[in-house]
Amino acid sequence: MRVPASTYRLQITPEFDLFAAARRLPYLRDLGADWVYLSPLLASEPGSNHGYDVVAHDHVDPARGGEEGLAALSAQARRLGMGVLVDIVPNHVGVATPAEDPWWWEVLKYGREAEHAHFFDVDWDAGNGRLRVPVVGDDDLAPGGLIQHLAVIEGPDGPRLAYHDNVYPVAPGTADDVGVAAGSAIEWANTVHDRQHYQLVSWHDADDALNYRRFFAVNTLAAVRVEEPDVFAETHREIGRWFREGLVDGLRVDHPDGLRDPKRYLDDLAELTGGAYVLVEKILEPGEELPASWATAGTTGYDALAVIDRLLTDPAGEQPLDELETMLRGAPVDWREMVHDRKREVADGILRSEVKRIVRDLRRHLPTLPAFRAEDAVAELMACFAVYRSYLPEGREHLDTAFAEARRRRPDLQATYDALEPWLGDPDLAAAKRFQQTSGMVMAKGVEDCAFYRWSRLTSLNEVGADPSVFSVSVDRFHELMAVRTEQWPHAMTTLSTHDTKRGEDVRARITVLAEMPDRWRTALEELLRLAPVPDPGFGALLWQAVLGAWTPEHLPDLPGRLHGYAEKAMREAGDHTTWTEPDEDYERAVHAAVDAVFTSDDVRRVLTDLAALVDEPARSNALAAKLIALTMPGVPDVYQGSELWETSLVDPDNRRPVDFDHRAAVLAGEQSDDAVDKLHVTCSALTLRRERPELFSTYAPVTATGEAGDHLIAFDRGGAVTVATRLPVGLAARGGWGDTTLDLPPGRWHDVLTGVSTDAGSARLAELLAVHPVALLVKEES
Repeated sequence: MRVPASTYRLQITPEFDLFAAARRLPYLRDLGADWVYLSPLLASEPGSNHGYDVVAHDHVDPARGGEEGLAALSAQARRLGMGVLVDIVPNHVGVATPAEDPWWWEVLKYGREAEHAHFFDVDWDAGNGRLRVPVVGDDDLAPGGLIQHLAVIEGPDGPRLAYHDNVYPVAPGTADDVGVAAGSAIEWANTVHDRQHYQLVSWHDADDALNYRRFFAVNTLAAVRVEEPDVFAETHREIGRWFREGLVDGLRVDHPDGLRDPKRYLDDLAELTGGAYVLVEKILEPGEELPASWATAGTTGYDALAVIDRLLTDPAGEQPLDELETMLRGAPVDWREMVHDRKREVADGILRSEVKRIVRDLRRHLPTLPAFRAEDAVAELMACFAVYRSYLPEGREHLDTAFAEARRRRPDLQATYDALEPWLGDPDLAAAKRFQQTSGMVMAKGVEDCAFYRWSRLTSLNEVGADPSVFSVSVDRFHELMAVRTEQWPHAMTTLSTHDTKRGEDVRARITVLAEMPDRWRTALEELLRLAPVPDPGFGALLWQAVLGAWTPEHLPDLPGRLHGYAEKAMREAGDHTTWTEPDEDYERAVHAAVDAVFTSDDVRRVLTDLAALVDEPARSNALAAKLIALTMPGVPDVYQGSELWETSLVDPDNRRPVDFDHRAAVLAGEQSDDAVDKLHVTCSALTLRRERPELFSTYAPVTATGEAGDHLIAFDRGGAVTVATRLPVGLAARGGWGDTTLDLPPGRWHDVLTGVSTDAGSARLAELLAVHPVALLVKEES
């Protein structure tokens, strides 16, 4: 198996297609990247800028460059000695535009007898033989069940049904005898609709009455059953070609937790690719381990991101920030209870359709069990599940823990749990498999997409794949985790930013500083809330941290729009005052007014400028430390597009904005300036060393320091390359710097590849070694 020394993630879009990406590969090579890492390439929904809504599996998206574009990029990569890693989406397909997905179109047209009907996870019986499509707006449901704005139109293959901009097929023979006798055009269309294998229903029905499995709660992403051999073969037809023709070297698997049997899927994928390098987008909770039986090199790096952020967070800030959060919220935040309650809301709300389907499966074995009690019990069990999912028989302990917690919370359901437990613990039972597929959805929607926006203690910790209740990680604990990583997952990915992170790496680096100056943050926040009040001061703290994190002195022209977009998404995802489906105009107006004040109020700008003056330099230290650690720790480092300079993106779609590669190439060549040039220098130096000297990164050993400032250092030896980084820089400055603290290097003379400074093992004073940068990357000089 070929393993990359590093990767560089590119978002391939119609505007930045494979040909454009191929033209950028020389820059990535000069930067030091070993492989290029591409977002999904298969044909996707028209206008999709992310590619996770695949509509056809037999060709590369023409809008992204098509087959020729991939061939051109692969050929360029080969000329440069680079590999190619591609993101794939096995769990679901895009169905927003039915005519674009031939399988979905066929199922809508022919129903359960369609050739590809078994490709989709549909409960036909629950829909009385019809597939429910939740698209009808509230104003279009007329008395008697008629759907307004429904019309029969002529298509290239005969009659079709149109509802606003949505077009659907008509089954053969179902419109032939419908005409004048049916009455009005709308009545005629509704009569035709009543004869179809699908039923257009209210969008509200998605929560409670949907009968096909989705990606999370996205109605326009329908799940496919890759556990079936023919479905796997058809959905991986083009992917197989990539490997047969040597176009691609590795894969990143999106959302494996949605699959019925991730282990079997990865085994099938290994057979298809000849055992190629494969990563999985798996989120691990603290203490959870990736199943060792999986055919994968490891995760995509959220676990690495979480530990790096906490390594650089001052534990002394936890209590004062807790006190501030309590003051803002009016009561202490119990994170565990919040998580439980938000997950229960999801199980009872937007994913209730999935809970009801699990119960329908269970009641085939337990026909006397009342459905309402079983639904209550299953929803509560999901709310009590401490990790995303189990993989029975692996992970049975997580199911047992969830049952115990559910029984504690709901003793009235004891008998119901006694009845359910043997069945949900059966690895071969359909209901147990479906439960496992669903528990991860409940976790993601309840925690990442809701609770993360309701706790503002220190929002750099509210990141995908992280537990915000874990405030910090000690140096000793970091070393322990790295030793395990070296032994068990040496080729798993490390990252700091992705297309899914809630805040870019340098936004988090700035927010992290607040843990070292909680009193100053509290004073500034109280003043900001006074000058630009918002209805919920707790949300205000989250908002102002985002503003501080994305703050740029020159006020980029797009910053106001970006902050307004973030504010809207954050408050609607939080869902406690306003939502996507029921926005509270007064609440939202007040929040947007606070964002406007960033750019219109001299007093607000003064507070922000003063706070930024305190944060800027330690944030720079944090950013460089995090970058160097991520690039040199055990694993395969990934650089998300553009993050070799400051990465101040917020949540998607902000983190998928176009990147100015011309500027980055010019900075790298020394032809243009940028205030993040030091970060680019660290990135290029570390990537190049990893690619050119892989033998220096084969082991792991802690490196200590001697002296009173030693607790501000994190250092480790990877087998000849020694990473040295500053942590808690505010506290370091307060004590007067490094003083006489020295680095306990292995014997020999060492050279810093960042500055050219050399030092001997016995006299490595940190004040000298870190005089230029807060980080160093040392290699032993040749004798």
